Amino acid sequence: MQKLSDRTAGFTDSVIRRMTRISLKHGAVNLSQGFPDFDPPKEILDRLSEISHTGPHQYSITWGAQNFREALSDKQSKLMGRHIDPEREIVVTCGSTEAMMAAMMTVANPGDKVIVFSPFYENYGADIILSGAQPIYVPLRPPSFAFDTDELSAAFAQRPKALILCNPSNPCGKAFTRDELTVIADLAKKYDTYVITDEVYEHIVYAPHTHTYIASLPGMFERTISCSSLSKTYSITGWRLGYIIAPEEITETVKKVHDFLTVGAAAPLQESAVVGLRFPAEYYENLLREYTGKRQLFLKGLDDLGIRHTTPEGAYYVMLDISEYGYESDLDFCEKLAERVGVGAVPGSSFFREDVNHLIRFHFAKKNDTLYEALNRLENIKKQMRKI
Repeated sequence: MQKLSDRTAGFTDSVIRRMTRISLKHGAVNLSQGFPDFDPPKEILDRLSEISHTGPHQYSITWGAQNFREALSDKQSKLMGRHIDPEREIVVTCGSTEAMMAAMMTVANPGDKVIVFSPFYENYGADIILSGAQPIYVPLRPPSFAFDTDELSAAFAQRPKALILCNPSNPCGKAFTRDELTVIADLAKKYDTYVITDEVYEHIVYAPHTHTYIASLPGMFERTISCSSLSKTYSITGWRLGYIIAPEEITETVKKVHDFLTVGAAAPLQESAVVGLRFPAEYYENLLREYTGKRQLFLKGLDDLGIRHTTPEGAYYVMLDISEYGYESDLDFCEKLAERVGVGAVPGSSFFREDVNHLIRFHFAKKNDTLYEALNRLENIKKQMRKI
C-alpha cells in the first residue's frame, strides 16, 4: 500500500477529547472537555421541539439560512459597532472549528507563516499544518499571560500571512486589553497581515475586564476574519453552529471553502437558534452573572484546599500548578487524577509550544452541585496524588 498523507503524520488524537474518555472510564467528574452539564435556554429548546415537526429538514442556503444571518447581523452589529451585512459579510459554519479551518484555508498558501500565541487551543496547530503553513509561536507568560512586544514585533518582522487571536483565550482565560489589541493591530497593518480571531467566549469576560473586538479598531475590519459560535453562549456545544464575519472580499472565498468542506450547517438547528440570537441584553448579563458566580465558587474552593491556580479574566478555564507533586509528565498526572481522585483535567503541555509540564486545565462550566462534588473529591489530592 502507498504511504498515507505526510501532513497527518505528526497528528495525535485530541488530548482534550481523550481525557473525556478517560474520565468516563473512571467515573470521574469531567472538568476536562469544556461543555456544560446544564440545559440550553428553554426558549431555544421549545423552538427545537416545534421545528422537529414542521421543518426545515433540507439544506438551507449554503452560507447560512437567511433569517439566521439576519438575526446574527442584528446582534453582532450592535456589539462590533458597525453594520454587518447579512448577505455579504457572514458565513454560517459547522461550529467555530470549521470556521477557523475555513479561515486558514482561505488565507494561507503552503509555506506561509502564521503567528500563534502560546498557550493555544490544540486545533490551531492542526489547522496550520493542514493548510500547509508554518507557525511562529509567541509566548504568553504565566501568571498574567502577557506577551512581550519585542517578541511579537520580531514575529511580525518575518512577514506572516496571518495571526491567530483567541480572545478571551482558551486555555488561560486571558482577556486582551484594548492597548494590547492596538499593538497587534498596528503591527498587522504595518506588515499587511490578516488577523483570524476565535471569540467564542466573547460574552464571558469578568469585571473589571471587558471584551474588545479587534475588528472594531480603526482599519482592522478590512483585514480581520472574526470566527465565533453559539456553543458556549447558549450552552449548545453539540449543535455545531459557528460563523465567520469578514469583508465581502474575504467571505466570497470563505463560502467556496465552506461549501466543499461541509456544504452547510444543520438547517433545523439554525432555525431553532434564531430565537436565541434575538434574546435581549438581559440574557447576556445573566449569563455573565452565572459564570461569575461559578468562577467565584470554584476558585474559592481551590483556595480553601491550598491548590495553586491562575485567575481567569474570561472564558471558564483555570490552570492549576502541579509542580509540588513531582510528576515528569502532566499527562500521566491527569490520567492518575481521573483514576485516583475522580476528577478529569487536561494536561497543559497540549496547549503550550514551550516545554511546560507543570500546569493542568480545569473548566467550571458545570452545575454548582457538580463543582462542589469535584471540590469534595479534590480534598485529599495531595495525599492521593503522591508518586507511588
